[in-house]
Amino acid sequence: MKPMHISVQKKIRIGFFIAFTIIVGATVLSYLIAKNLMHNANQLNHTIEVSKKLEVITKQLKDAEAAIRGYNLTKQAAFLHPSMEERSAKIEKEYRNLRKIINDPAQQKNLDTLKNLLDIKYKQLTAGEQTNTAVGGRISVEEGEVSMDLIDKKVQDMTDIEEAQLTERSRLFQFFSTLWIPVVFIISIFAILIGVYSYIILNREFRLQLHVETRLKNYQRELQENITLLNKSNLDLEQFAYVASHDLQEPLRKISTFSDRLQVKYKPELPADASQLIDRMVVAVHRMRVLINDLLSFSRAGRITPESVKPVDMNQLLQNVIGDLELALQDRKGIVYHDQLPEIEGSDTAFHQLFLNLLSNSVKFADPERPLVIRIKKELLSGRETGTIKEDKREETFCRITIEDNGIGFDQANAERIFLIFQRLHGVSEYKGTGIGLAICKKIVDAHHGTITAYGYPEKGAAFVIVLPIKQ
Repeated sequence: MKPMHISVQKKIRIGFFIAFTIIVGATVLSYLIAKNLMHNANQLNHTIEVSKKLEVITKQLKDAEAAIRGYNLTKQAAFLHPSMEERSAKIEKEYRNLRKIINDPAQQKNLDTLKNLLDIKYKQLTAGEQTNTAVGGRISVEEGEVSMDLIDKKVQDMTDIEEAQLTERSRLFQFFSTLWIPVVFIISIFAILIGVYSYIILNREFRLQLHVETRLKNYQRELQENITLLNKSNLDLEQFAYVASHDLQEPLRKISTFSDRLQVKYKPELPADASQLIDRMVVAVHRMRVLINDLLSFSRAGRITPESVKPVDMNQLLQNVIGDLELALQDRKGIVYHDQLPEIEGSDTAFHQLFLNLLSNSVKFADPERPLVIRIKKELLSGRETGTIKEDKREETFCRITIEDNGIGFDQANAERIFLIFQRLHGVSEYKGTGIGLAICKKIVDAHHGTITAYGYPEKGAAFVIVLPIKQ
């Protein structure tokens, strides 16, 4: 089984997704931990504050109790300053503050009980302040001790509850504090690993990109050099073809002139076989001249400069071509039906030659047993719908032009061959021509970034399908 390859871009996306997930998770976890830490810290402060207030209440009660005892023993009024009423008011104030900060139901019940005990204690303190007899003072002191023991017990109960809560909250605080360090450490490790991984991947991608760009620049330079050489070669070839055709035309003209003089001046004196040889020589010279001209046309076909590209009215162009073939169509009793064609960017001269060659081909290979009928159809479609256009042209608009005739047709096995130069399916004696016309058509279509395909039906006709972009 072939291993699955993961692209660099996908690896980077996965890495960033993992990093983002870790950061979000760490943020949420950090928030929860911080929230718990703050809550525990607040609870710790609350417990300490409750314990302090209980301690303050107990101390103030004991101070008041000691003042009463000192007064009963010494009868000195100094022990009653501040008075028991003022002391009770301070204790009551501390109690109310304590009541505000406690929201635990169990502790609130204890506060209710403590309030009842404090009310009793206030009365005892006030009574002790007004006692004058020793027996009454002793009874007041004994009642005060009993009441104080009850208050101490209740305060101790509340303190025990707060201390228990303090122990539990301290344990939770310690747990979350301990958890915080490994979480931060793990997050840091993951962040470092992802950073190192991203650096390695991006650095490798950067080096690869530099290598690709360097190779691409080398290829572009080599391609440009090859294009320059090719253009120079094509220019040299065209100049050679022009010069060769011009130089070849000169001896052909002389041969044609001399043959004409022989026929005019010496034809009566020449034997019949000599006259036939001269006639055959004239025909050969004519064929040679046509071949040279066609070769020159082929060498120039497909050379389209940016200046020559413009919107071409294909309907007007087609009418001009039909006008050029008017006599040939009349000889074959031919008629041309065509759809309304769109404007197509290109070289009007090249398009004229393209349609002239294709329609001339239909006229040449018309069936002598029936009138010639040529149908030209068009269809607009996208590059994707054509199925043969490159990726970068798939969204552009193309025009598919189909030229059908009811001529003698050809075998479909020769569909590719007919576009090759000098390839003929019939002998020269049957049909005139040099075998270059359809090769010129292919060069023109290729130069306009299109395609041309042939379909043959022996004794029924042929069809040529041209696909051209609307815009170059």
